[in-house]
Amino acid sequence: MELQKSITLKHLLINQKKCIGLQFSTNKVIQALIDSLPDISWSQKFGMFYVSNNKSNLELIFKTFHGVAWVNGNYFFSEKIINIDNPKLNLERYRNRKPKDGFKPCPEEYLLKLELKRYSDNTVRNYVSCFETFINYYYNEDPITLNEIDVRNYLQKLIQEEKSNSYVNMAVNSIKFFYEIVHGMPNRFYSIERPRKEKKLPEVLSKEEIIKIINSTNNIKHKCIMGLLYSSGLRRGELLSLNVTDIDSKRMVVKVKNAKGNKDRITILSPSILKDLQLYYKEYRPKKYLFEGQKGDRYSVTSVLNIISVAGKKAGILKKVTPHMFRHSFATHLLENGTDIRHIQLLLGHSSTKTTEIYTHVANRSFMEIKDLLS
Repeated sequence: MELQKSITLKHLLINQKKCIGLQFSTNKVIQALIDSLPDISWSQKFGMFYVSNNKSNLELIFKTFHGVAWVNGNYFFSEKIINIDNPKLNLERYRNRKPKDGFKPCPEEYLLKLELKRYSDNTVRNYVSCFETFINYYYNEDPITLNEIDVRNYLQKLIQEEKSNSYVNMAVNSIKFFYEIVHGMPNRFYSIERPRKEKKLPEVLSKEEIIKIINSTNNIKHKCIMGLLYSSGLRRGELLSLNVTDIDSKRMVVKVKNAKGNKDRITILSPSILKDLQLYYKEYRPKKYLFEGQKGDRYSVTSVLNIISVAGKKAGILKKVTPHMFRHSFATHLLENGTDIRHIQLLLGHSSTKTTEIYTHVANRSFMEIKDLLS
């Protein structure tokens, strides 16, 4: 049942202090609840009550008015920075799908916001898929009328279906995007419990396996792609975003721009890879991106996956080989060679050494001094 009473949150700046403004139509019930809030004040200038802008006050507001009034607002939360370096998305593939009976497609407003935010293609694909699954679970309901209990029930269903923790987290993100970003509502689902992050050890290849994989192809472009992923510790998206000018042969570094968290960093350039890159450049003459597709745009994610999968099979590697395994192997092999973990952290672009420390669990050097109990 939709609540008739509502209260709107607004972002105010009073005496250079950020505040949450509370605006509502005259109502004795709401007024009584407003009066119960600690440190509530009245602004003559804005004609509304206000409290300091902080998480505890926001939680208190939602708790106070839950089940009594609908809380909404368009000006309270800042949005994620748009990554302008992400390529323009091709959303027509979602818009031009043939309509299916009994299936609700992702709303146009959702697609438009994804387009504006310039999220990566992989994120868009996951968000659209997860959100469509959610709205089709509540096929007969308008998504805007669903509440926190509905979301919790849906997430419980995913857990009962033994969906992975990463999938459930992605589902939460896609749902929050609809309410908070598309419709500009305050953080309605901030108290939704997320599954604990799975702490899996990274899959690592030996140096010999890496060399076998790279040498399994005679294609110089493919060699450079795999060689850079490993010798510079790049993420797949970072590799595909590299410009020709990001290879600095004088300083022997690779400049990584707008990486994860919108951070820039510098990583190492292998002399042997530089020789391969010079041969590659003479043959392919890329103009903007270091690795370009047939039309001069960025090389595709799928192509990189296929290159590495095929090379792994040719090299006789039994485990499934992925681009990120090259980055994991880069960090692990540096650690095994005695490189300081702080230096590895900087090369990988981690914000904290705690993230980098996971490689101590897979590096052989960590176990070399342990004596064989059977000897």
